[in-house]
Amino acid sequence: MVTNNNDPSVFVDGRLIEDIRGLIESTKSQFAQAANAALVVLYWNVGKRINVEILGNGRAEYGKEIVSALSRQLTSEYGKGFTRSNIFYMIRFAEVYSDEQIVHALSGQLSWTHFREIIHIKDDLKRDFYAEMCRVERWSTRTLHAKIQGILYERTAISKKPAQLARQELETLRDEDRMTPDLVFRDPYLLDFLGLADTYSERDLESAILVELERFLLELGTDFSFVARQKRITIDNEDYYIDLLFYHRGMHCLVAIELKLGKFKAADKGQMELYLRWLDKYEKREGESMPLGLILCAEKSYEHVELLRLEENGIHIAEYLTDLPPINVLEAKLHEAIRMAREQIAVREAK
Repeated sequence: MVTNNNDPSVFVDGRLIEDIRGLIESTKSQFAQAANAALVVLYWNVGKRINVEILGNGRAEYGKEIVSALSRQLTSEYGKGFTRSNIFYMIRFAEVYSDEQIVHALSGQLSWTHFREIIHIKDDLKRDFYAEMCRVERWSTRTLHAKIQGILYERTAISKKPAQLARQELETLRDEDRMTPDLVFRDPYLLDFLGLADTYSERDLESAILVELERFLLELGTDFSFVARQKRITIDNEDYYIDLLFYHRGMHCLVAIELKLGKFKAADKGQMELYLRWLDKYEKREGESMPLGLILCAEKSYEHVELLRLEENGIHIAEYLTDLPPINVLEAKLHEAIRMAREQIAVREAK
């Protein structure tokens, strides 16, 4: 019970207060979301109008002067939301998002600051990837910025696919909110935040991950939930232990993670296959998808991975980096990996 401040004899049921607070907070949240969506659509319409009437007629330099004058007028009337730089953001926004329906769909989850982070990404697929992942996983602007800086797109399998297939996968995500392994798993995983010394064991790596579990989950993806460490399974009276077990809400499946200090070996596939078959038989619940496996290793052999056809068995392999190279070195390495993967796909399709 809550006592009324004006009359000590009057009491208000605590559940009533909590229910009303819930209604107020829910309405405030809905109002803020609606206001954000309206602002995003407004900025898109402003950018489109300026683009069509001023900048789209081959009068770029004159157009810049008009934008400056327009900014001064609108700022004096409506405030700092219409600064010269922000108006140019609006113009760019309308240029890269020509489909108003997509803008309306994204505006429900992405704020104007989100759009400002992605509209200057030149690659359409890369830009759409960040927009859709941000929408589905509900990233903050800070998280979105960190994902872009961490070259997330280049570290996912979708970046290695032909453009048409990648576009289809992103459209499926947009239309059905269905996550696929190619959108979820990365390679490499950036684990520099673990602070490991030059020499460490698999147990040290596992322990460091659990100490920094929140940051590890952020690197994995926000739909991952921790289930168990050293999950014991028994087969023919022999005990085995899965290093880490997670559940992915978007894919509706268990994900077993094995940590390897050295180079990936063919025998690692058999070990993971055994774990996945056991999880499928004894742990998978009704309505869930087949369990998936992720082998995190210090180094992998591309020919081994290609010949073993791991992904056909629900197994994904990725390297991890506990000490990051300069970002330009990492980016060059990833672009080379993308090139090689696309060449391999082209060779397979030509057969």
